[in-house]
Amino acid sequence: MKNKVLLLALPIALCIVSLGFGQYGYMEPSQAMTDLVDGDATPFVSIAPNGEIMALLHRPGRPSIEEIAQPELRLAGIRINPRVTGPSRSRTLNGITVRDLESGEDVEITGLPESPKISDVSWSPDSKHIAFFVIQSTRTELWMANASTGKAARLSDLEVNDTYGTGMVWSRDAESVIVQAIPEDRGEAPRKSVVPAGPTIEESTGNATPARTYQDLLQNKHDEDVFDHYFTSRIVEVTLDGEVSDLTEPGIYTTIRLSPDNQYILVTEVKRPYSYRVPAFRFPNETKVLDRDGDLVTMVAELPLRDQIPIGFSSTYEGPRSINWRADQPATLVWVEALDGGDQRREVEKRDRVFMQEVPFSGNPSAIIDLEYRYSGISWSEEGFALANEYWRSTRHGRTWMVNPANESVELIFDRSTEDRYTDPGSPEFKRTDFGTYVLHTIDNGAKVLMSGQGYSPEGNQPFLASFDLKSGETEELWRSQAPYYENLIAVLDEEGSEVITRRESVTEQPNYFLRDVGNDEMKQITFFEHPTPDLKDVKKEFITYEREDGVNLSATVFLPPGYDKERDGKLPTLVWAYPREFKSADAASQVTTSPYRFTSIGYWGPHFMLTEGYAVVEGASMPIIGEGDEQPNDTFVEQLVANGQAIVDELDKMGVGDPERVGVGGHSYGAFMTANLLAHSDIFRAGIARSGAYNRSLTPFGFQAEPRTFWEAPEIYFEMSPFMNAEKIDEPLLLIHGEVDNNSGTFPIQSQRMYGAVSGLGGTVKLVMLPHESHGYVARESLLHMLYEQTEWMNTYVRDAEERELERVVPTVD
Repeated sequence: MKNKVLLLALPIALCIVSLGFGQYGYMEPSQAMTDLVDGDATPFVSIAPNGEIMALLHRPGRPSIEEIAQPELRLAGIRINPRVTGPSRSRTLNGITVRDLESGEDVEITGLPESPKISDVSWSPDSKHIAFFVIQSTRTELWMANASTGKAARLSDLEVNDTYGTGMVWSRDAESVIVQAIPEDRGEAPRKSVVPAGPTIEESTGNATPARTYQDLLQNKHDEDVFDHYFTSRIVEVTLDGEVSDLTEPGIYTTIRLSPDNQYILVTEVKRPYSYRVPAFRFPNETKVLDRDGDLVTMVAELPLRDQIPIGFSSTYEGPRSINWRADQPATLVWVEALDGGDQRREVEKRDRVFMQEVPFSGNPSAIIDLEYRYSGISWSEEGFALANEYWRSTRHGRTWMVNPANESVELIFDRSTEDRYTDPGSPEFKRTDFGTYVLHTIDNGAKVLMSGQGYSPEGNQPFLASFDLKSGETEELWRSQAPYYENLIAVLDEEGSEVITRRESVTEQPNYFLRDVGNDEMKQITFFEHPTPDLKDVKKEFITYEREDGVNLSATVFLPPGYDKERDGKLPTLVWAYPREFKSADAASQVTTSPYRFTSIGYWGPHFMLTEGYAVVEGASMPIIGEGDEQPNDTFVEQLVANGQAIVDELDKMGVGDPERVGVGGHSYGAFMTANLLAHSDIFRAGIARSGAYNRSLTPFGFQAEPRTFWEAPEIYFEMSPFMNAEKIDEPLLLIHGEVDNNSGTFPIQSQRMYGAVSGLGGTVKLVMLPHESHGYVARESLLHMLYEQTEWMNTYVRDAEERELERVVPTVD
């Protein structure tokens, strides 16, 4: 049991009883914190297919609340802006620069509208053009830019439908773009009658229909009609000179995939009946192959409503899934089907079978391989073999098989725990084919494949490039990141893997891109991004490792404010920011998963904002929850969580930088759930910041996070892990922040509202901040500034300026 806190002296703020009044108007934090929000955003980078040029994709500042407050429809789990028939809340670009990697010369894309909103940037296969969408005030348009001259223009006057699925696909010959467009006769949106046509009725007739908690579902017949209106599109082909030709009748299309030989189109179309219990991706659908005139060639799959998928992370639906083109053949389909009815609880020898069928798609398909675990992807080579992956969630076990349909050979390549990152061999690199598709980057006539990975180790991540011999299993390292830098592989440019592009950074150097000659160990810088927060460049960062009381190794990154001197300044008030993770192995939970040489990036989203107030801050404090063997991690969630929290506070005290009596804890989403639990079950922290969390697990009864059991299978676990059920134990101040329109599964806004009601009703110190128009992650400038203001006031009031307390702390032990 948690001991109640005996305060020697109560701060005045703690004596204020909840008055139930609201605070109105957006507040702003200090100028230093405002600068974190308003700082220039580093451009994204996109390498052209030819590897000779790159696009710098420029990003504007944070959008205003006025922009976020634009009309929004929430239908079948998807949020759209009906004015532009596209996604709402999407982050757009405001400019494009094309850079020659050899000369460093830039070409600015010109001819764009004033203050453009650009999305869906896509290189042509020949690297000569860039296609993209421009979002205007009442429509979305297709634009094209010449990569050599920089001249951009609207490609046609059609209105793009970018609400759902594939927005744009280049033809293989780079002569046209296939897009989804609004039907010409769409008309006005359905109007909702003030008089209902009748009740909304749902019925279950004995078949189990378990489903996780989804947001924004259809609710009635009117929602169905509105869904049809906005999501219906026609697939059209637009040539480079703007000529438009229709390929399909109007329908709701989710995927559009061109065959490697450019002769066929694989499309998936949503069908009725719709559901009020699951999102659009589980609605009935048809997957079919069309020719380039839009005529039906073959029906690949007709799937019913998928509302009866068995519960479990490794469960799936029956029928063809993961349907795609084989990348090394002109027109061969590959897909997978469950052999166990999709139910992970069935005891069977094999669970999935991978099939393929080539043009003209007649006769029976060929079986490629049967898998004991659940299929998790397949990659093809120019030599005709493939690497097929399978994975089983409950054991965290994965395998990779080399299969060759031509001679029916099957050979095991990797068989390992996916949690054991120190033995991670990496992932294959890919290269372009003459079709313009991507296949395994093989060398030595297919005997070896190039692999890259993070290079996890006790000393930190050291990304690498290596060649893996498929016969002997031996690895030859070609390149590895070296201290004091963290350098990540971005692209392999040549056949042998000697010319690459990397992204390089150090503790003090902003990440930038480099051309690297691996063989000669030479490199050339190709971007010159400046330090994003120069006023905080002197922040001190240290990667630390320490132990939990049961011997599990933990790690974290500690940041200290500029000018801090331990001898002079002593132990500082501290904010710890974290997110729990589940493991099936204590050894895996103890592994280091970052690098001590990462750039000291200071942002507004995590704990760094308190550096401007003179705090020590901790980012990524390990919070492993372990369940070995038959035990589930959550069987001892509370005990392990408290032990994790105690360990980081003890380590900060031992280092002499963190005052153990002035430590706050915070987190977002599952990190908020963690925060509330730490306050409920321990007296380690003086206050907490919980953003967009879920606190009552009975509202997520069919599982949550990594919990595989339902509420009815493990009610005691759901109860103990729910801070709402333990609200009477929360006697430290708790700040709750939530977006009013959170769309994340499980984190309904009512979770924070009810948590506030529970803590305040029981006499606790708690504050609830609901951010208008914000979803699970907050994006409006006003919202972010207000978030920082509230967090700072909370930390300063209840952590930095907290009075001394006398505690008889009892911390649960971990066996």
